Amino acid sequence: MNSRFAEVVERLAATIEARRDGDTSTSYTAQLLSDLERASKKFGEEAVEAVIAAARGDREGLIAESADLVYHWLVVLAASGVSLDEVAERLAAREGTSGLAEKAARKKS
Repeated sequence: MNSRFAEVVERLAATIEARRDGDTSTSYTAQLLSDLERASKKFGEEAVEAVIAAARGDREGLIAESADLVYHWLVVLAASGVSLDEVAERLAAREGTSGLAEKAARKKS
């Protein structure tokens, strides 16, 4: 499966990182990177909006809210010092494992 998603996410993550030391008076991204609590709340708001769009069957709304969600997720990761590679490693470690088995294993640890 070939998808542009990974390429776009990589570029967006790089742009976010480049704004880390940006002027908070002119950069929304710099503002969020400097305030993890605010960034986290925005991430949560976008998640709720995506869920509402999905539940309503609003395809265009889901696309737009998903884009907002991914952006805010990347900002929260950057602000928290978590790399995309770390997330990818965790996902890779779960490959081939039943979702139910993986969830049960998490409860034990």
